[in-house]
Amino acid sequence: MAHYVVIGAGQAGASLVAKLRSAGFEGEITLIGEEPVPPYQRPPLSKAYLLGDMSLERLFLRPESFYADQKITLKMGTPVTSIDTARRVVHLGDEAVPYDQLALTTGSSANTLPASIGGDLGGVYTVRTLADVDAMASLFVEGKRALIVGGGYIGLEAAAVARKMGVEVTVVEMAERILQRVAAPDTSDYFRALHRSHGVNVLEGVGLKTLDGEGHVSGATLSDGTVVDVDFVIVGVGITPNSALAEKAGLSIENGIAVDEQGRTSDPNIWSAGDCASFELRGARRRLESVQNAIDQAEAVAENMMGAGKSYTPKPWFWSDQYDVKLQIAGLNVGYDSVVARRDPNSAAVSFWYYQGPTLLAVDAMNDPRNYMIGKRLIEAGKSPAPNVIADPKTDMKALLKA
Repeated sequence: MAHYVVIGAGQAGASLVAKLRSAGFEGEITLIGEEPVPPYQRPPLSKAYLLGDMSLERLFLRPESFYADQKITLKMGTPVTSIDTARRVVHLGDEAVPYDQLALTTGSSANTLPASIGGDLGGVYTVRTLADVDAMASLFVEGKRALIVGGGYIGLEAAAVARKMGVEVTVVEMAERILQRVAAPDTSDYFRALHRSHGVNVLEGVGLKTLDGEGHVSGATLSDGTVVDVDFVIVGVGITPNSALAEKAGLSIENGIAVDEQGRTSDPNIWSAGDCASFELRGARRRLESVQNAIDQAEAVAENMMGAGKSYTPKPWFWSDQYDVKLQIAGLNVGYDSVVARRDPNSAAVSFWYYQGPTLLAVDAMNDPRNYMIGKRLIEAGKSPAPNVIADPKTDMKALLKA
């Protein structure tokens, strides 16, 4: 009986094994995860879970009993030490697990600050795992002072939760504006104003020189000489794909684990999906760091492991919750050269539409779910209404779907 092994028990790994069973695979399945808990949702960690609005059990993608019921062997708290591709064996320390087909859904790790500038001091955290959030949760209380290094979505979500809990917050962004890597200036302006209206001290174009303290962080010196007193620090400076295991096994690495359009690596018996996998998209090898990609690509890989031979075409969407604002993003804005705003005259809802020439690429929608859904459907259908049509508040947006 065939044995399929999946390394990495996050969103992609959990989706892949569930799809294998629902698609009719009757062989053995083993899902191996480093963390000592069943697969769980990561997005709520920096939002509902940190706020205390979501319990640990609700965080789990499926009850632990699901895996036993589906005859999926779930190995938790078990790091993989190596892969022997010649013998098709996965080594977990002294344990050897043979495989017929192997999938790597190893995800990514949060970047940290170097020890030379105080990154190893106590009270310095990242937001990536359940353990990360549990370690810092007790500090989110009235009157504490937090420094958030990095003005991306993770940092801004943490800032919003901290302010809701009464924490004094300073956000430091080395680039000239927050969200610079992922969004247009319009979206940056919107969220800068939002955070400042909630009392966040947003500093842009300012880097971190050192974190200061004896054993535990107590302050920070910024690149402009400013000194900030802090009780704890959250580092949100991006993630790095977990591709070391694959590289050690001799697989092709290019901005993560390189896969073809079906999700197969350079080894014909090994597949990859999720944050760690890179694939050709718009003329470059890219990774999509999103729940949508983790699920959809993993499910496509599961089918292809069973011989479906289907190409994976991503339909990107993302979201972020900050205060009472829900940001929804459809599409991928890479290569945009213009942005047009659509504003609701009767509410605070607004959406920003990204174009490359006449082609609609993506939409950022703030508290505007209707236009988000219309934008998503237009992009997926390959339709590109003229920018002036989008900007006109009189335009019947729903009618654009029929055009």
